[in-house]
Amino acid sequence: MVICKSAAELEKMHRAGLIVWGALQEMRTMVKPGISTQKLDEFAEEYTREHKAKPAFKGYRGYPGSVCTSINEEVVHGIPSPKRHVKEGDILSLDFGVELNGYFADAALTVPVGKIAPAREKLLRVTRESLERAIEQARPGNRLGDISSAVQKWVEENGYSVVREFVGHGIGTRMHEEPQIPNYGPAGQGPRLQEGMVLAVEPMVNQGGPGVRVLSDDWTAVTEDGSDSAHFEHTIAVTAKGPWVLTRPKEATGPVW
Repeated sequence: MVICKSAAELEKMHRAGLIVWGALQEMRTMVKPGISTQKLDEFAEEYTREHKAKPAFKGYRGYPGSVCTSINEEVVHGIPSPKRHVKEGDILSLDFGVELNGYFADAALTVPVGKIAPAREKLLRVTRESLERAIEQARPGNRLGDISSAVQKWVEENGYSVVREFVGHGIGTRMHEEPQIPNYGPAGQGPRLQEGMVLAVEPMVNQGGPGVRVLSDDWTAVTEDGSDSAHFEHTIAVTAKGPWVLTRPKEATGPVW
């Protein structure tokens, strides 16, 4: 069942979302050649605690970290480690969520490590743009499939593939609520969007084929063909005034990340 949130609940989720936004903005400035993914994880947990919130991922189904750190061909759920150091030219996906006073927020972005190849720059841009196009569809009266189709259309027009195995999700008093939000499928299908719905929309885009496999750690998902992957996400409320990105300051302008 899809649970629509009240205006008061959306404000609570926005407060949680601003913690997610703040932590990710700090982490993206920390990402430089040589930093370990463990350092980023330690920062994320400390930042969350300082803001009186809880890391949403730590301990979730046994996940050991506070932030998912996925490098290059890693699609999602990369585990932070003191032994994993990013290097010049890598791309690093940071996926992070918090719980604040019983409400969750979740967001992700993929950042360059130093100077990256033009092909990687394009992958990051197209994936971010696919999220922007999806957000524009999060309006009352549209269908859930309009969000999914917006992602797939833009990604495939640019020669990339959409991951099928992992999808976006509803979010609220639990990290994962109904509905599931695929990043592919026809427009005009699925449940009709209503005011108060909150959706974590998260395109995961592969430079090569769409296939993924999970490594022996039972968490890290990588592309089957070894190609690069990018991941962008925001938590979005459907409102009468249009999409409200809860994991971003209200006054923010320009690209979503």
